[in-house]
Amino acid sequence: MGCFGSKAKLSKEDIEFLQRKTRYDEETIKKWYKGFQQDCPNGKLTPAKFVDMYKMLFPSGDGEEFCDHAFRTFDTDKNGYIDFKEFLLAIDVTSAGTPQEKLKWAFRMYDVDGNGVIELNEMKKIVQAIYDMLGANSANRPADSAEARAKIIFERMDENHDGQLTEEEFLHGCMEDEELSKILSPLTSQ
Repeated sequence: MGCFGSKAKLSKEDIEFLQRKTRYDEETIKKWYKGFQQDCPNGKLTPAKFVDMYKMLFPSGDGEEFCDHAFRTFDTDKNGYIDFKEFLLAIDVTSAGTPQEKLKWAFRMYDVDGNGVIELNEMKKIVQAIYDMLGANSANRPADSAEARAKIIFERMDENHDGQLTEEEFLHGCMEDEELSKILSPLTSQ
């Protein structure tokens, strides 16, 4: 369901590339590849399959909207699917990356239109998607509305009050406020 195109084995070049770009050794890369091939035998993780995977992580919520944003961020070449390289690079950043690397990834997800800044409407979309994913009864879900939370977050981070957040403002705001960082990057705090 949802995976197309394949490669039976990783090339030496692919392994070397992934060793340079991730924190994984050759053996670990091969293990990840084997698992990826089991889930996506044709080598392509599609949006539908991606949503199915996230439903297992967040069974009580509606993760489709959030998954759309996360998928867009993982699909770095914008071809409509996630190949193994994109997958492993994303796993590396979200699971083993430094707090700053994780927040840079989160910034790209929040920058829905890809113009290099986050506007309030983009912040509202992502915060609402996070709330939906967590589900109404989640202990991790804040009590206020997504719109109210997004507005508070945005105002706190918009240091120069120009109505948009640069990556620098976003990183600084998150690094200064641990609770805020956790709310804004649910994928990276799993």
